[in-house]
Amino acid sequence: MSIYEHVGVVGSGTMGRGIAESILRSGARVSLYDTRPAALADARASIERNLAKSVQKGQAEATDAAAWLEALTLVDSPEGLAGPGLVIEAVPEVLQIKLEVLRAIEAVVGPEAVIASNTSSIPITRLAEALERPERFLGLHFFNPVPRMGLAEVITPSSTRVDVTEQVRRFVAEQLAKTPIVVEDRPGFVVNFLLVPYLLSAMRMHEQGYASAEDIDAGMRLGCGHPMGPLQLSDLIGLDVVAHIGDAIHSETGDPAFLVPDGLRRMLEAGCLGKKSGSGFYDYSTTA
Repeated sequence: MSIYEHVGVVGSGTMGRGIAESILRSGARVSLYDTRPAALADARASIERNLAKSVQKGQAEATDAAAWLEALTLVDSPEGLAGPGLVIEAVPEVLQIKLEVLRAIEAVVGPEAVIASNTSSIPITRLAEALERPERFLGLHFFNPVPRMGLAEVITPSSTRVDVTEQVRRFVAEQLAKTPIVVEDRPGFVVNFLLVPYLLSAMRMHEQGYASAEDIDAGMRLGCGHPMGPLQLSDLIGLDVVAHIGDAIHSETGDPAFLVPDGLRRMLEAGCLGKKSGSGFYDYSTTA
């Protein structure tokens, strides 16, 4: 069931392309906007590879995959977002960048369009203050890898209309077949407020010599039934992303559980960002 037949996605990085792919798989058209032509081309190639893998594994029909890819439009100017009924912002977690992008989106979309931010740490209320129609704006936080993760947080500040929240909740549940959880606009929302202290605690344990990365991860996989240990998960998320979220929530709350360990700072300074850079708590340089 299509709640939105045409969706705009702003930002073609890891999250943006993942969100776009999930929406394409629902049968909707997607306009993917980025100011960098090379990034757009790379995003399209990544989506095409993922769809091809689904066909090879028997998880999708070749005709469906071809139709989904055909429904993807790459746009390099904000005007390309004039048509969608929902536009999802997924640019870097920098307040000023997000504010500028959200203003640019609002300037071109129709008056009935809904704008959502995929921010993982910036208060939605702070972003809403920059908009002329905050009642049609809310947070929509997906998780990486988006096509495989079955959850999205729908974050609703007091300025968001109830019917807008309900429509986006239905979009997640009925169109994307993911579980939506509706949460208040609080630092870290639900998942990151619980997850990030856990990840940072595992990093402190590793730094202080409690156990090896492998054994810390094995302890949580086998002892608690987690599919992935905290250090491997941190590598997958991106160590820079974990640090950024920790810093952002600590600045909002002062909670010491979100203090980023010195060891993580040193890893970032050395360019160790996790799986995407080839090294983190594990070595991925030989991973195909």
